[in-house]
Amino acid sequence: MSHATGKYSGTAIALHWLIGAMILISFGVGLYMTGLKFSPEKLKLYNWHKWAGVSIFMLVLLRSAWRLTHAAPPLPPMPAWQRFAAHASHVLLYVFMFAIPLTGWLMSSAKGFQTVYFGVLPLPDLLGKDKDLGELLELVHRWLNYSMMAVVAAHAAAALKHHFVDRDDVLRRMMPGNRT
Repeated sequence: MSHATGKYSGTAIALHWLIGAMILISFGVGLYMTGLKFSPEKLKLYNWHKWAGVSIFMLVLLRSAWRLTHAAPPLPPMPAWQRFAAHASHVLLYVFMFAIPLTGWLMSSAKGFQTVYFGVLPLPDLLGKDKDLGELLELVHRWLNYSMMAVVAAHAAAALKHHFVDRDDVLRRMMPGNRT
């Protein structure tokens, strides 16, 4: 990040939008696949969803490492409650981005379905097979996702509010190709 421009680095911007797009697509696929009857298509979508979850988790690890070594640009002047809300929502998003893939992996392990990354790399089961625990983890995974989508919606609404109502640079500094 260049503090002279008040903009995020290209790496931070790329990771933000890539992870965001993958999360939204994975959420949509997750909603769709759970309503399908057992079929080869459903199995394919479950595998794709798991692969996306593992990829998101790895990208979030990379993003976290980047963020620890590259400070975010300072926020423009705003009320203290908005600063608090911005900080709290970012913390929640990071918690969700770690917790959701982990609960999915734990759920798969407890249900007896090993995750094999891209059909090539078997990941170790994190738990022994336990049907009741698997059902509980499925519920936790689902509600963490719903909760994250609420925070994502608030995050997007806040960015749009800053852009169109406050007319500050909060959204522009995270846009690809922005050179302001």
